[in-house]
Amino acid sequence: MTAEADRFALRLHRVSKAFGGVQALKAVDFEVRAGEVHCLAGENGCGKSTLIKVVTGVHTPESADLIELFGERVSKINPVQARARGVSVIWQDLALFPYMSVAENIAFDDLVGLTPRPVKYRDMAARAGAVLDRLGVTLDLRSPLGALPIAQRQVVAIARALMNDARLIFMDEPTASLTQAETDRLLDIVRKLSADGVAVVFVSHRLAEVLEIAERVTVVRDGNLVGVYPTEGMTQARLGELMTGHLIDDTVSARDVSPDAAEVFACEGLTRRGDFRDVSLKVRAGEVLGLTGLIGAGRTELAHVMMGMTGADAGEMMLEGRPYNPRSIREAIARGMAYVSEDRLSLGLLQKQSIADNTVISVLKRLTTATGLISDRRKAELVRHWIKELGVKIGAPEDAISTLSGGNQQKVVLAKWLATEPRLLILDSPTVGVDVGARAGIFRIVRALADEGLAILLISDEVTEVMQNADRILHMADGRIVSEVDPRRITVPELEERIYA
Repeated sequence: MTAEADRFALRLHRVSKAFGGVQALKAVDFEVRAGEVHCLAGENGCGKSTLIKVVTGVHTPESADLIELFGERVSKINPVQARARGVSVIWQDLALFPYMSVAENIAFDDLVGLTPRPVKYRDMAARAGAVLDRLGVTLDLRSPLGALPIAQRQVVAIARALMNDARLIFMDEPTASLTQAETDRLLDIVRKLSADGVAVVFVSHRLAEVLEIAERVTVVRDGNLVGVYPTEGMTQARLGELMTGHLIDDTVSARDVSPDAAEVFACEGLTRRGDFRDVSLKVRAGEVLGLTGLIGAGRTELAHVMMGMTGADAGEMMLEGRPYNPRSIREAIARGMAYVSEDRLSLGLLQKQSIADNTVISVLKRLTTATGLISDRRKAELVRHWIKELGVKIGAPEDAISTLSGGNQQKVVLAKWLATEPRLLILDSPTVGVDVGARAGIFRIVRALADEGLAILLISDEVTEVMQNADRILHMADGRIVSEVDPRRITVPELEERIYA
């Protein structure tokens, strides 16, 4: 190892932070070498975000024996000082400006200075282009950011960090919404940053890519440091065990659904121009049907037609043996359809509302009295039932939904839809941004629902997730169903080879 690599970009020793009566960090040590790709791993709520916010000056720790950045000891730091010292964070929501150009987003911190000054667009474009050249990426600098796919927005966020001379970059779930090909390209950029001496702290629930890209992994559980481990020789199962404190069951759960099981949903030749064509499938009561493929294959668009959010151009649908052609999501819900969206933050939950309000929002009519007012008693009973049924960990039902971890938020989304007593539940990428332990809990709930007779359509681009939890799997590519497989008769690598071919 070179002398440069031996230098530490960051050293923390016995850092503690509490919020009220909750100890978020308990005497945690954390070190990152210059030029190292280091993973920070743990379940949601374990203290990862708090640790990042201590480093970036958002939170001040109650105690710390040492906080050192690039060999310089610091006692107090704020976000402006952290950025000036070369620390940058790329959060999952990217914090970019969709209506500004690529160049303006990259050079934003230059544009917003302490002293107002004219913007020299030619110089701005030249500097932004130079940073992209450093990453080996070509983008239209004049294009509005909102017109770019998420993978290219990630690149813009990285470029903006480099524009600020970042030497330590935290990446929070950077691949959560990317295809495998896009993920591979992003990991190549991370390797390039590392080769240039930039330290990267990678936070991801996708354990396979953690083991691929990182040299070491620091595991935090319940605010405590579990340990620091080399990724060489580490397995996903062992890493999951370290993160959760128990073994994660990753066996295939597929079973044969009774041939007498009722056909809940069927479509034949379903087509929506530009999205998918000639799609035919059936889902029976008690069955978990998996639908996988690359992002952009048309899976989410198919779900939107099934839920009445958009219309089909051709084909027909049947629900419980009767013609089904919903003209709105309200009509779809009334017929017994439920949809857990891949974007729970904007489509699944009302972030400013309480846990209780989010749980009952789909069944308000059922809670109203003869006077037209919502019965507090009925509402409380329904909330208590689903919180207990799904094992949602909360403080109080009146707390804002934003106070919950990603896994518990997703359970509330499930509760909201299960309260409608659906016949078919569509789960569209239900574990995006959810940690490994919470994923296992969610799928235990899904399997129990199927065992009770609920028909479930599981949409996901994570092959392992579909393999472990579906009874049958449909592979969708370029808007069409191209094959059907039995997860008990194919391996993950074999299915991945088909999908990524």
